[in-house]
Amino acid sequence: MDRPGFMASLVAGGVAGVSVDLILFPLDTIKTRLQSPQGFNKAGGFRGIYAGVPSAAVGSFPNAAAFFITYEYVKWFLHTDSSSYLTPMKHMLAASAGEVALWSWRQDLVVDSWQSAVCGAFAGGFAAAVTTPLDVAKTRIMLAKAGSSTANGNVLSALHGVWQSQGLAGLFAGVFPRMAAISLGGFIFLGAYDHTHRLLLEVGRKSP
Repeated sequence: MDRPGFMASLVAGGVAGVSVDLILFPLDTIKTRLQSPQGFNKAGGFRGIYAGVPSAAVGSFPNAAAFFITYEYVKWFLHTDSSSYLTPMKHMLAASAGEVALWSWRQDLVVDSWQSAVCGAFAGGFAAAVTTPLDVAKTRIMLAKAGSSTANGNVLSALHGVWQSQGLAGLFAGVFPRMAAISLGGFIFLGAYDHTHRLLLEVGRKSP
């Protein structure tokens, strides 16, 4: 990876991460309070939903930057290395990016920024819905009183307790804010990165 590409990935990744946190932090707070065993209102309701967002945004810049630098480097490596022993890995990674590849193939063009964002939103939303019970269990474990059976960290026990007390509705508490946050997060994360990355590369080409 050349220097302009590296720097573009670094900055664009950081911008994408901060954008997601600044915009979607309140949804994650609401989701957590909906999953609280004491109920939404007693957990804080809509009060202070932006509390803690500065620290989250500061932390997201290096994390997102590192993610996208790794992503770009691996993509470049797999593109330039044609060794046969890497073929299974290439197919596995290609399958994980199936939505983007399929869209690109159907229109016979590289996907635009907004199309990458839509693919990220759909994939994120589906994953969010399916894994909501695990997120509920994680929230209950984190909020459990010290010494209780739930606080021991047994996910199956936490899920069983939620099922007994609240049924299916309890297992999927906060599913809509979670889906919205992750879907919008995927849309903003991939879209902001792709758009910023292309813009920085274009600026780099024009610079002397």
